[in-house]
Amino acid sequence: MDSILFPILLTLKISLLSTFFVFFIGIFISYILARMEFRGRNTLEILVTLPMVLPPTVLGYLLALQLGKNGIIGGIFYELTGSGILFTWEAAVIASFIVSLPLMVKTTTAAILSVDRELEHVSYTLGQNKLKTALKITLPLSKKGIIAGTILSFARSVGEFGATLMVTGNMPGKTNTMSLSIYQAFQTGDYNLANSLVLILVLMSFLSIYMTGKLADKLNS
Repeated sequence: MDSILFPILLTLKISLLSTFFVFFIGIFISYILARMEFRGRNTLEILVTLPMVLPPTVLGYLLALQLGKNGIIGGIFYELTGSGILFTWEAAVIASFIVSLPLMVKTTTAAILSVDRELEHVSYTLGQNKLKTALKITLPLSKKGIIAGTILSFARSVGEFGATLMVTGNMPGKTNTMSLSIYQAFQTGDYNLANSLVLILVLMSFLSIYMTGKLADKLNS
């Protein structure tokens, strides 16, 4: 049971933490892209979208460089904690965050763009500033896209494999997520374990997509 239970619990922990950060940072970036004009806007959009098109090995390699002790993120983490972040489950959280953020940003940006800006202008004329208008008008009216983006980001994080393998190394009992455990089980011929984890992963992904559809229908009704 440990060979099944540990990857499931680790995957859920990594995915929930990743989705937590994706939710807040994704909404912030989406609002900036949808409602603000500034120099470098297109560059920001490209950088956020890039993980969707980069091969997992390339993305994992770039992350490994940054998470090492000589990298920006890894160097800061080492200075603060005295230990490295590469080949830890925390590195898997960062990898999951990077690969799932584009889904959140794309979905939420589209939802915010669909909100009538006249409603925001009315709020301004009533004395509300941009922050209060965003929190009380824009984001509530974008909730369908925000919820859909959050669920899809979680599902993407649950199934993350390539970049995670590069930055965690698939160490049994430490960094072996469900996807990595399936890969390892297949390599070693443990098809019973692989089949069990595949079934669970498919069910989790199915439920995530199903929930997205149900929530969309509920919000439209």
